[in-house]
Amino acid sequence: MNIDNLAKIDLNLLVILQVLLEEQSVTRAASRLHLSQSALSKSLNRLRSTLDDPLFQRTAHGLKPTAHAIQLGEQLPQILQTLHQLTQPPTFEPASSNQHFSFSMVESAYETLLPYFIGTLLHDAPNVKLDSYVWTEKSMQDLQLGQIDFGIAGRDTHPQADLKIEQLPDGIEHQTLFKDKQVCLVRQDHPMLAIIQSPQWNLANYLTMSHVQVRCEGNDWWALDYHLAEQNLHRRISTTVPDFYGAASICAYSDLIFTLPSSFARHAVKLYPLVQVPLPFEFMPMAYVLLWHERNSQAPGHLWLRNIICESVAKAVNQSDI
Repeated sequence: MNIDNLAKIDLNLLVILQVLLEEQSVTRAASRLHLSQSALSKSLNRLRSTLDDPLFQRTAHGLKPTAHAIQLGEQLPQILQTLHQLTQPPTFEPASSNQHFSFSMVESAYETLLPYFIGTLLHDAPNVKLDSYVWTEKSMQDLQLGQIDFGIAGRDTHPQADLKIEQLPDGIEHQTLFKDKQVCLVRQDHPMLAIIQSPQWNLANYLTMSHVQVRCEGNDWWALDYHLAEQNLHRRISTTVPDFYGAASICAYSDLIFTLPSSFARHAVKLYPLVQVPLPFEFMPMAYVLLWHERNSQAPGHLWLRNIICESVAKAVNQSDI
């Protein structure tokens, strides 16, 4: 296809050619197109020059198309329909769409959030294709470059934290799905359990313990660590791992304590011999956020999917499932 040559063609002439083929009369075609016969005749001459073919022969019964015009007439309706569709606003029909969407989610979201929207999503749009990846320190850049459509990540509300909602890159939009408090996990026969489950459980005892920490987006410190540092306090982090399941497993078979979002803790205690206990001091919650690039904000498929996720999670939160 030669774009430069195509740019010289007035696409309105294709509409005129289609009407002339249907009416086979300059008078009737001019009336349908709300043009004068003189203007339509000039357009027909331009068509003949552009296509290098007379296109029609005048007869006593009107215009008779040439062989080339008849051949064009077999293709024109589909071409014009395609051009018409290009001028229409984009649409998305979930039941028939086979659109491809890609996600990158923090590990904990697979347990705490995915179950609440994946069933509805695939029921309403059974032919869409979903690709999912684990959220990493490179995922935000992938969102910016259009390599993934959505991210679900944890963001801190502490002003000194590395991963704050207010520090999202340019072009990245977000919707907070829900906020979650921090709790602690220890193994069921932990030697400190009696103290942990008593009124003596406090910040001082918490800081005497050894901790297992999950590294998030390449950061070893969480907002909790910045909060403690403001008071010149620090946790004794004995082990740092890349994922929540690994941290829960280590916690279940050692004396380490694991501080984590309560929504994931509820799943961990079902899988490992762990006990959930409260964080022994007040601390602001973290937020799970849905992320996307502004270029997709008004895309019908993206908008539909965002609504499915947000509404499904909000329903689960209201029912205290999360």
